[in-house]
Amino acid sequence: MLILGLNAFHGDSSACLIRDGRIVAAAEEERFRRIKHWAGFPSQAIQFCLDQGGVRLSDIDHIALNQDSRANLKERLLFAARRLPSPKSILDRLKNRSERHDIAGHLAQAFPHDGFSGAVHGVEHHRAHLVSASAVSGFDRSCVASVDGFGDFASALWGVADGTDLVIHNKVLFPHSLGAFYQALTQYLGFRNYGDEYKVMGLTAYGQPTFVSKLEDVVNLEADGRFTLNQRYFRHGREHIPYQWKDGSPEVGVLFADRLEDLLGPARVPGEELAQVHKDIAHSVQVIYEVALFNLLNALKVRGQSTNLCLAGGCAMNSLANGKIRRNTGFERVYIQAAAGDAGGAIGAALNVWQQLGGNFSASGMPNAYLGPGYSDVQIGEVVERFSRDFAERGCTVNLNSPIEEVFDKTATAILEGKVVGWFQGRMEWGPRALGNRSILGDPRRGDMKDILNLKIKRRESFRPFAPSIMREHVAEWFEEDDDVPFMMKVFGIKPEKHAAIPAVVHADGTGRLQTVTEASNSRYYGLIRRFHELTGVPMLLNTSFNENEPIVTRPEEAIDCFLRTNMDVLVLGNTFISRPDDISRPKVETGADSGQPNKTVAVH
Repeated sequence: MLILGLNAFHGDSSACLIRDGRIVAAAEEERFRRIKHWAGFPSQAIQFCLDQGGVRLSDIDHIALNQDSRANLKERLLFAARRLPSPKSILDRLKNRSERHDIAGHLAQAFPHDGFSGAVHGVEHHRAHLVSASAVSGFDRSCVASVDGFGDFASALWGVADGTDLVIHNKVLFPHSLGAFYQALTQYLGFRNYGDEYKVMGLTAYGQPTFVSKLEDVVNLEADGRFTLNQRYFRHGREHIPYQWKDGSPEVGVLFADRLEDLLGPARVPGEELAQVHKDIAHSVQVIYEVALFNLLNALKVRGQSTNLCLAGGCAMNSLANGKIRRNTGFERVYIQAAAGDAGGAIGAALNVWQQLGGNFSASGMPNAYLGPGYSDVQIGEVVERFSRDFAERGCTVNLNSPIEEVFDKTATAILEGKVVGWFQGRMEWGPRALGNRSILGDPRRGDMKDILNLKIKRRESFRPFAPSIMREHVAEWFEEDDDVPFMMKVFGIKPEKHAAIPAVVHADGTGRLQTVTEASNSRYYGLIRRFHELTGVPMLLNTSFNENEPIVTRPEEAIDCFLRTNMDVLVLGNTFISRPDDISRPKVETGADSGQPNKTVAVH
């Protein structure tokens, strides 16, 4: 049985293909359109999934969409009757609903020569989130929670997954939402682009909880785990907020009301210099969010009677809170899917339909997140050949099809010399994190590495941290928690005595958003880290996404283009090693102390 799962007409539109309960392929539309968080109908992601599965649209038996307009219908009607929405708001919603349900029309337009004759299923938004995590977690029984902005008139849903049975305990409905709370405060702090919440998370390390007492009036908690927002501080429950979810980057109107400025002071203007007050507010926002989340999870655990937790929804991308769940709740094992946000709903919807049709979930779950496009060395060689003139003009050295151990050795050596490496391997990652197949790598021992990366490639805010990818067996030596974090979804404290050894990946508060790497999950990335460990005594690399203010690269052409237009030093495409000539005028900077070998001076491009 072939099931196509879709997240359409929402941020991070995506598609996945499920064959007999197993995930064949999954990808976000942004990777093909080259527009961050692209919202609309994911036609190119669908085409990739079909190609990867070796099938046509006409072969698909079922299509599952992660939204169901019938969900919470009674509550929607009651809310509308009380609030009397404006005619414009009603028309916009009817138009959006019509577009979202015309799946057949969108398919006909995107695939005019390949018809679909199967069934289309709408799956309630948060149910899709819950299944996206529980079905692939490997847990026989777990507590499950989905927390995000809004989907199908709800912002949170939680209960227990027992095999393929899903029992719902409670939910939170519009206009109350932890996702809306965090997004509104993100906007207030001057970060107005869709998905900018991660910037607030990065900023929290520089602040103090001096605004917590004021923000306690904004979010109210209940004993059963639910929460409410004080509507005096928000617009979305009282006014029509403009949204743009079609054929481009999502846009969301301002959510916070003037009363929030009366409470906290004037909102930061985008581009305005960040003051300490903004950092303190960011820190306080994170505290309030965590208190509300842990209140929900603790109530869930008491009723759910399981020490396993599956967390999903956009708020499950809050890696700061995720890393504290075990310490603040009774949960012992916490699973968060690689695409915890709306993109992951495509997998959840498809697996939910599979289960409803009598199928069981695969015992293998999701052992890794490498579900996107991949390219052979032959394909890579053909692309490299097309760029040969560009490489020659820049004096690059190109070594095609080198033995893999030689690739490991040359790449690890380049990294310890302070060079910035683009690492393009295997199939692209599913979800927002670069996990060692579409990554830019650096030396975590170098205190200046963060500045080097921002100068050469990333050109992003200085307060945003870079992540460490670490061999799984070494986590307990370096971090204050010992856990599997394969998808970079948790932040842990780094042991204080290790800070000086890896300054490039230690955030201002002494934490790091780690990725654990095993040989079974990614033998190439693990092999490279192992070689770096042999050379330096440090079992990790600095890892950031392979991009420059764009979606993560998908194709070899995009990786080469990023390499050529930036000051990246080395590009490794499969077994092809490409390097720029050394610059003898590079400044010399010492590596961090206690790195497993004596300090030595190395050159920096």
